[in-house]
Amino acid sequence: MNTNLFSETAVPPAVGTEPRGLIAALIGAAILAARKCLKRKAAPGPESITRADFYAEMLAVRERLNATHLAILEKLDANHRELLAALERQATRINTLESGLARVDERTRK
Repeated sequence: MNTNLFSETAVPPAVGTEPRGLIAALIGAAILAARKCLKRKAAPGPESITRADFYAEMLAVRERLNATHLAILEKLDANHRELLAALERQATRINTLESGLARVDERTRK
């Protein structure tokens, strides 16, 4: 055992650790570059609007809905009137046929 503090000790060569460190640094840089390139872009946030603009748009949507609703109601009323007229025509036709059949029946009874 050497008790001399100033004696030179054998230092293992650092040649083996340099290439490993360089390779690890290159792999790390490649991974970071790949993550940066492949990273998903965040969707842009919604644009903020003022409360007055929001209420104006909401009122416009409400008016469009009301107009559409009224148009549908008018169409339903028109269809209802058309169906009632067709039903009335059918009832008239059935009554005419029944009266004709009753006359034929009276003639054949005698």
